[in-house]
Amino acid sequence: MLEAGLVGARFVHLACVIISFGAALFPLYSCLSADSSERLGRQLNPILITAALGALLSGLAWFGLTVANMSGELADAVDRDTLASVLWDTDFGHVWAVRAPLMILLVAAIQLPGVSHLNRRTIAIVTFLAAILLVSLAGIGHTQVNEGTSARIHVTSDVAHLLAAGAWLGGLLPLSLFLASNQKVRVPNRGVVRVLSRFSGMGYAAVAILLASGSINSWFLVGSLSHLISTTYGQLLLVKSGLFVLMVLLAAANRFWLVPAMAQSPTANGSESMLAKLRGHVLGEQVVGLVVVGVVSVLGTLDPAMHGS
Repeated sequence: MLEAGLVGARFVHLACVIISFGAALFPLYSCLSADSSERLGRQLNPILITAALGALLSGLAWFGLTVANMSGELADAVDRDTLASVLWDTDFGHVWAVRAPLMILLVAAIQLPGVSHLNRRTIAIVTFLAAILLVSLAGIGHTQVNEGTSARIHVTSDVAHLLAAGAWLGGLLPLSLFLASNQKVRVPNRGVVRVLSRFSGMGYAAVAILLASGSINSWFLVGSLSHLISTTYGQLLLVKSGLFVLMVLLAAANRFWLVPAMAQSPTANGSESMLAKLRGHVLGEQVVGLVVVGVVSVLGTLDPAMHGS
């Protein structure tokens, strides 16, 4: 029961932080028109608020359930003395002592009036706080198994992995909202294609970083091909890798087939079938991405494959 609760808390927290970062980052690079920015801002504001609150509540649950898992007693998840002892006397607790105020700051920042209008300065503040919250996860994961130079390399790689995943997975939600709203008002396709091209450019960088950082992380956590195949951790990592390939294939179909086809039509309603397929692919990426987050949530509770489990 403790393990299931911990996996669930990790999943919700990871998903909420990824959405907070990726959704806030999207308006900063997508070159939205004034009309599109206004429409997206109205839709994105409640999503950002919900994600930030979800991150806060699930983060507190994650910490409490981890404390209970350490002691073996579920009651310790709400025991003041036990919580305080872990918070102030362990490296895990020290990281959470920083993360908790960050989560509160993020919730407060999303209440700023400029967020609903996607004011660049305000959105940049939200993006920065969400980015710090996201990369701080590198301080409480499997990177702690290393020491010295290896630890620094592993943490740096994990930070890059988290940011790239957040930008790509979290950006899919505002992209789908953008496509849906622009289909309704039937704006010129050049605006839609421009935003899609910007997202694809970000996606290229994210995929490259994910491949490089994922390889480095696997080197530290798996160690050998036999561990990859024979351990539960390694097998789940293979599942995650397969899902990643599926997401890349969907993204490639968008970039090299659907977007060029849309560019041939002057208006969105002139390429309605292509736009519908594009939205379907983006939805597919979101679903697969959530499954990836679920796999990562389980991996975080297992010993690395290099330990033979």
